[in-house]
Amino acid sequence: QVQLVESGGGLVQAGGSLRLSCTASGRTASMYTMGWFRQAPEKEREFVAAITWSGGTTYYADSKKGRFTISRDNAKNTVALQMNSLKPEDTAVYYCASTRVVGIPRSTSAYDYWGQGTQVTVSS
Repeated sequence: QVQLVESGGGLVQAGGSLRLSCTASGRTASMYTMGWFRQAPEKEREFVAAITWSGGTTYYADSKKGRFTISRDNAKNTVALQMNSLKPEDTAVYYCASTRVVGIPRSTSAYDYWGQGTQVTVSS
């Protein structure tokens, strides 16, 4: 069992930055690939970025490349998402998730555990 708790969301102006953090606890939490997803009102939950257990491989959704950076600290059981140059269309609830699937799955169905989400609102 893995528990995930996100933090760091909030209100920011367009062009600004936010850093989201996800703290994991539970059994062998550091052995999981970790991902970030987001869900805007009336839209499907979508993949944002993911990072393997070792931190050696990362993957980003195309629209986030160059603006978002995912990182993890296994000693602290945390994964972070640094978001720069934020746009109003980045407004959504952001979720942290974990999976033991090998590689970088991008489907929500591949992830076993989810946090409660943190709201990010970008004003124009």
